[in-house]
Amino acid sequence: MTQPFIAPSLLAADFANLQRDLELINRSEADYLHFDVMDGEFVPNISFGFPILDAVRKHCQKPLDVHLMITQPDRYIDAFAEGGASVIHVHYEACTHLHRTLTHIREMGCRAGVALNPHTPVTGLEDVLEQIDVILIMSVNPGFGGQSFIPNTLPKIAKLKQMLTANRSSALIEVDGGVGPKNAASLLDAGADILVAGSSVFGASDPLEAIRQLKNSRQPLMA
Repeated sequence: MTQPFIAPSLLAADFANLQRDLELINRSEADYLHFDVMDGEFVPNISFGFPILDAVRKHCQKPLDVHLMITQPDRYIDAFAEGGASVIHVHYEACTHLHRTLTHIREMGCRAGVALNPHTPVTGLEDVLEQIDVILIMSVNPGFGGQSFIPNTLPKIAKLKQMLTANRSSALIEVDGGVGPKNAASLLDAGADILVAGSSVFGASDPLEAIRQLKNSRQPLMA
């Protein structure tokens, strides 16, 4: 049984001790570092941009999973790709020409991701599946960390998994928002491949153990 990919969210890190938290992630079993970019327009919050990206790249050894919660994401794809992103997610709701945007991300050498807000149905992606490497399902309304998980996410993931299978798509399913040890197994059973975890990792008394538990959510933990 394959283990899920784990992507701790930088949004929940201690920015007064950023290097310490990044070095912790380096030592962990995490597969990616999730990097949320918010512009205060697409979502009601502002996070961080290129200066923080530069600082992160100096200390982080994990691939960067960049989530652009911004309007007009096409304007910044080149810069994030050149800044070290491995995956770039754009929001379905923010892209007028999604096929073109996803093609551009791949042309820049990154894996192409599409994020869906909680109200957005997965069926809108059927005609661009060939251009998608990762589909990011938002299990909270984007914009703030520490929110409660939206239960309807589980059947939404299952429906997406069925759609990917029917279309013979190899795209991975990523989930972001309210993810932790209480719902990780259910998310994986529904079809998720990548778990983004913020507060449940950086807010844990032992973040390394929290990541290990998420990594092993599909199998019983040894006593």
